[in-house]
Amino acid sequence: MTNGNTLLNNEDTQTGNAPILLKPAAMHYLWGGRRLKDDYAKEISTEPLAETWECSTHPNGPSIVASGPFEGMTLKQVLSLHPEFVGTHASVEGELPILIKFIDAKKDLSIQVHPDDTYAREQEEGQLGKSEMWYVLDAEKDAELIYGLHYDMDAEKIRRCIADGTIEKYLRRVPVKKDDLFFVEAGTIHAIGKGCLIAEVQESSDLTYRLYDYNRLDINGQKRPLHIEKALSVANLKSSAEPRQPMRVLKYRQGYGTELLCRCKYFQVYRMLVNTERCRSLAEYRTDSFSFCVLLCISGCGCIQFAGSTLLFFKGDCIFVPADSLEMQIHGRAQFLEIKG
Repeated sequence: MTNGNTLLNNEDTQTGNAPILLKPAAMHYLWGGRRLKDDYAKEISTEPLAETWECSTHPNGPSIVASGPFEGMTLKQVLSLHPEFVGTHASVEGELPILIKFIDAKKDLSIQVHPDDTYAREQEEGQLGKSEMWYVLDAEKDAELIYGLHYDMDAEKIRRCIADGTIEKYLRRVPVKKDDLFFVEAGTIHAIGKGCLIAEVQESSDLTYRLYDYNRLDINGQKRPLHIEKALSVANLKSSAEPRQPMRVLKYRQGYGTELLCRCKYFQVYRMLVNTERCRSLAEYRTDSFSFCVLLCISGCGCIQFAGSTLLFFKGDCIFVPADSLEMQIHGRAQFLEIKG
């Protein structure tokens, strides 16, 4: 299993609502690099490694269970057998409403836009749209992202700017640094810039409409396809203000602290800091019956103890915690993104 994870002291194998370690799907887009291998110990042969889909039931990149009695099954297969793991607000049996990724942008991503749920449902055979949140894990000096437009535009002007290669001067570029976060609503013209290492939480969708791709060639010497008309049919063409970082308040409990990063109708994301090095009672953790939770370890390591078993976790690991979970204790020194559907 990834990073040497193992399930220890499992005297009575738990088939109930125990935490589930996941193995990601890998994506090798041309703009990717090696940081997910070098910094997060992703033992994946794909070159370049652009994205790992850490928690996914999407057919284009399903996560595989890497611990416990369901090891080797896809997460979707497990949730089809146990829909109660998703929680009482589950929408589609066997599927999650969200998808969680690591993204390594060694080069600039294409200028793109995602549709909302209504457009995707009507024009893309009932799929979900894609609103998303980015949490910046690391960023090189002078790293940027594109977020919206400097000026109000119309579709015809954007078509002309794409054709003559001047579209970039109308895009709003935003400097980024480690620990920044951005909510990217469906319809926002955007792109992650080179030198950014990102954790992304999004709706469970793989719908991306490329507006511009710098006339790059793929490994076969071909330009990647653009989707200009679809993009223009969903894009917000009004100027946008530079996004500001929200105020965040860290709330402490025994052994850990949490701060809210993002709350929208699709998901809630918290940053959770665990430090039980000097605690005699470990951090207590469990979910309620309403929603599952996902713990994405972005630094550190430790273990989760539950029902006589111990699950080790390391930087880069992703753990699905079913709704109405077993009582757990977390021990170690680590940071997580805690994501709820």
